[in-house]
Amino acid sequence: MKKLLIIPLLITVFFVGVFLFKVKDASENYGAPPYIEDEVFTEQYAGRFGNLANWVRPEGPLRVGLQAGHWKNNELPDELSRLRERGGGASNGLVAEWEVNLAIAEETKKILEKEGVVVDILPATIPPAYYADAIVAIHADGSTNPATSGFKVAAPRRNMSGKADELVKIIEDIYEQQTNLEIDSNISRNMTGYYAFNWRRYEHSTHPMAPAAILETGFLTNPVEARMLINSPEVPAQAIADSLLRFLK
Repeated sequence: MKKLLIIPLLITVFFVGVFLFKVKDASENYGAPPYIEDEVFTEQYAGRFGNLANWVRPEGPLRVGLQAGHWKNNELPDELSRLRERGGGASNGLVAEWEVNLAIAEETKKILEKEGVVVDILPATIPPAYYADAIVAIHADGSTNPATSGFKVAAPRRNMSGKADELVKIIEDIYEQQTNLEIDSNISRNMTGYYAFNWRRYEHSTHPMAPAAILETGFLTNPVEARMLINSPEVPAQAIADSLLRFLK
């Protein structure tokens, strides 16, 4: 009799274990792609910009770059081929993270263009030495714990503009106020070492003088935050746009 009871118990444990493994595995694809710094190649493209002390902003109207995280990941160049399979996460397996990121970027663009700002929506692949007066990489976070919540913003470790920290602070203040989300202080190396901003290592990266920040807009694994990000992208978009307008002024 005991043996008969043990068998269903073992089967239950097995399937629970498989489920938890899948959840954990899926969560690892959320947010910024993994970044492992290799000092051997850190300076590979550093010399192409010359003496940045003499750098002058290109003439033209104010320009903003909005990267929709994970969008067109399969088109990443060979130097970033290891990230092609990192397509981001999904809410309940139905809405992909890149779709959420792109929708927010598109809503943000509409708001900024009404204010006369030129806006580029960028895929996972950044044009070589891309410059804008402000660049925000838009992502959505994830966790194995559905109660985990909040947003976070980080500046690249090697931004030469001297303005990236200011951009981050403005986004934090306005995004927290307008979305009612709390700041998540858990900033990872994946964020501060984000590939799109690593101009020393990758050809397809932003210009070192372009103020940049990566924003995790909220947790797709949190039902409340997922509802806002998916159904009301204009909410985070308005916060991002207002932040950028204040920064540009």
